[in-house]
Amino acid sequence: MPCITGGWQLCPERNPPTFFVAVLTDINSERHYCACLTFWEPVEPTQVTLEEEAGEGGPVGLSTAAPGPPGQLFAPKTLVLVSRLDHAEVFRVSLGLIYTIHVEGLNVGLENVVGNLLTCIIPLAGGSQRTISLGAGDRQVIQTPLTDSLPISRCSVALLFRQLGITNVLSLFCAALTEHKVLFLSRSYQRLSDACRGLLALLFPLRYSFTYVPILPAQLLEVLSTPTPFIIGVNAAFQAEAQELLDVIVADLDGGTVTVPECVHIPPLPEPLQSQTHSILSMVLDPELELADLAFPPPTTSTSSLKMQDKELRAVFLRLFAQLLQGYRWCLHMVRIHPEPVIRFHKAAFLGQRGLVEDDFLMKVLEGMAFAGFVSERGVPYRPTDLFDELVAHEVARMRADDSHPQRVLRHVKELAEQLYKNENPYPAVAMHKVQRPGEASHLRRAPRPFPRLDEGMVQWIVDQATAKMQGAPPAVKAEKKTTVPSGPPMTAILERSSGLHGNSARRLEVVRNCISYVFEGKMLEAKKLLPAVLRALKGRAARRCLAQELHLHVQQNRAVLDHQQFDFVVRMMNCCLQDCTSLDEHGIAAALLPLVTAFCRKLSPGVTQFAYSCVQEHVVWSTPQFWEAMFYGDVQTHIRALYLEPAEDRDPSQVLGSPATTSRGCMSWCQVWGLGLETLPLDGWAQARA
Repeated sequence: MPCITGGWQLCPERNPPTFFVAVLTDINSERHYCACLTFWEPVEPTQVTLEEEAGEGGPVGLSTAAPGPPGQLFAPKTLVLVSRLDHAEVFRVSLGLIYTIHVEGLNVGLENVVGNLLTCIIPLAGGSQRTISLGAGDRQVIQTPLTDSLPISRCSVALLFRQLGITNVLSLFCAALTEHKVLFLSRSYQRLSDACRGLLALLFPLRYSFTYVPILPAQLLEVLSTPTPFIIGVNAAFQAEAQELLDVIVADLDGGTVTVPECVHIPPLPEPLQSQTHSILSMVLDPELELADLAFPPPTTSTSSLKMQDKELRAVFLRLFAQLLQGYRWCLHMVRIHPEPVIRFHKAAFLGQRGLVEDDFLMKVLEGMAFAGFVSERGVPYRPTDLFDELVAHEVARMRADDSHPQRVLRHVKELAEQLYKNENPYPAVAMHKVQRPGEASHLRRAPRPFPRLDEGMVQWIVDQATAKMQGAPPAVKAEKKTTVPSGPPMTAILERSSGLHGNSARRLEVVRNCISYVFEGKMLEAKKLLPAVLRALKGRAARRCLAQELHLHVQQNRAVLDHQQFDFVVRMMNCCLQDCTSLDEHGIAAALLPLVTAFCRKLSPGVTQFAYSCVQEHVVWSTPQFWEAMFYGDVQTHIRALYLEPAEDRDPSQVLGSPATTSRGCMSWCQVWGLGLETLPLDGWAQARA
């Protein structure tokens, strides 16, 4: 089915040979590249009759696309090469050479060529190259990328933008990241394959983990009704079937349109990244747009080649991901409750620090499977690094400074494009291939005989001979240079705040500190005067964090037992903090207050003590299982650090107030409660576990 995706059909005329690369995925999610070269051979009428009788109701049929000689029909025959390596140009040249030998009648054994093809050694990634020959006077140079973690796009991204335009590609980009169903339509199978490849290249450093079928055979169109997300390509002849799908985004490559059903909502990129990305893409695709209004435009403008433009477009999206995920390593936490540590991403803290708690796009991206794979793959602290790691660690300040200077942004894009191009073409000056091609209109000449059946024994003998020669050779080992992955600068919000707001915030923090000092010093009249201003200030994140810090200092000074007035003041301020906390606790306020509500108390009568947690139980954050999981994981990490590190060393600069690892060390008995299988732990239960 992957070879003749439209079904086996007889044709009254000999069509020219076609080539495309399909992608197959095995049970282990490993991709196999299936290169197919199809040509047409004449069949006798008696053979047609037998085939029709043997396959009544099957896919064999007669195509009436064009008239031909009476009684003469042609049947397709396909040469297929399956490989786990993605070298589409080598596949095209190799299969083309086999076809040329057959159609031109060259004095070269096909078994020898096929045997050499099956035993040629492909170099590993790292910028190496190797010259191979299949024994037909040919020469092919195979180059491998410098870094195999970067995708190979060739010209697929540039072609995708030329076919659909900036707005449509951005829509497909957001749809793929937010796990929607994307369907490509085209009459060209190779364009379908290139479009799917280009879209996946734009998603780097994330890896698409759902169904990925660039060329879907006609017999499997029912796959389009699957409830899971996918990226699939289908021949435009089946467009009518695609229109019946109510939740699939259809991209017509031939018509340049993207159709989004009414019931599907694609969240856009957060501003200002959406408008900035659109502007930079316009500068890359249409450099003359910036010169259109000049009174004296330059006589000539430099335009990038298609391959270089492809890398420039990818560089724009690489910068976009670096801006979106900047500081992500500061939110990576270790979960050590299993024999092997598990890396967990603190989504709430990341959204809160970036100021994107209410952003629908980033919320869905962080909850998706692609980002989960990103955390497990790139969260490791010691591994090989690539261009994305360098951007996040060292180029954040430059990107923020260049935002208001389009020409500086374009210069940075071109620098990144040069690195992407060099990764894909380590030796651009090397002559790639020297292979004989079939003559012009060779498909119209009648072949001397049908394509012969190969001698399997001879091919196996050639393979065995080559295998015996390679037994003594040392195994090829890929040398990986592992380094400690830098965390980069701390997280910052997408939109910077003005200096006036910072000054106003400093005054409010001072009011909060003074009020708390008056409470614990017993100056209740002064505290009562400041309380309304404090409650207004606690609407802001900085004031709430300041309150938690100040109260924590007083707990450390053994001043947790309060009188009635002090207790009422502290509880009122805590409730004011918690009432604005969402279930995510994105700013870590509830996590910071949790050890405090079980510490502050007052004596109601001899032998009766009331703790603050009994007065703050009604808030939504306490009913979220994710909050208690984060608290538990952070407490385990804190105790492990305390076990192995000296007190002076037990300070993690990556931790911020309110993250799970910065909470109190008093809830280790919470492990016993967790072992009971409870999904949530009420505030009462947490306090009892501490006791």
